[in-house]
Amino acid sequence: MFKRRNPQTWHAWAKTQIYPRGGFKRASLYQWHRLRRLPDPPHRIARGVFAGTFVNFPPIFGFQMPAAALLAWAMRGNILAAVLATLLSNPITTPIIALVSLKLGHWMLGSAEGISLNGAFAAFAAAGADLWHNFKAIFTAETTRWEGLRLFWHRIYLPYTLGSILPGLLTSALLSWLTIPVLTAYQSLRRRRLQRRAAVRRTPLE
Repeated sequence: MFKRRNPQTWHAWAKTQIYPRGGFKRASLYQWHRLRRLPDPPHRIARGVFAGTFVNFPPIFGFQMPAAALLAWAMRGNILAAVLATLLSNPITTPIIALVSLKLGHWMLGSAEGISLNGAFAAFAAAGADLWHNFKAIFTAETTRWEGLRLFWHRIYLPYTLGSILPGLLTSALLSWLTIPVLTAYQSLRRRRLQRRAAVRRTPLE
């Protein structure tokens, strides 16, 4: 019943993950439409928006939706709102988040060398090579190696994680703060419209 009439290919799926069908503006408007129609008080939806927005910042790629749902549940927020808010992370916003978080994280750690684009690629490549080598070492007599993973931890993951906390908290707080009055006004307007329609239906025809 819920399957696509025309099955989506892997190529089409990968393309929509990079650039949504209809563009980012249309996708954003659609997500906002879904968010404002959620049947929950504005403060609970705002907590969900906070949770979903915050998890976009730390480097937990692939686990953002489960993390957002768990955080929203802990905050007694709307879980669906949290999941929808994770979609704020996209190919446009993610590089900006990563750059700001890395710069701030290295500054917080007092790293004199900082990080460059080439340095980031080198750290990812070294970590990937170590992971592949250690996986093969399970089935061979080779010894494991951790230099590349240590480099990735110190140059990328640790500063990224530390540097993402403050921007994540500020952005999440701002969006959740804006959500409450906007949703309150929208739900009030929608409630009045429904009341008018109900009154018209109850009015006897002359």
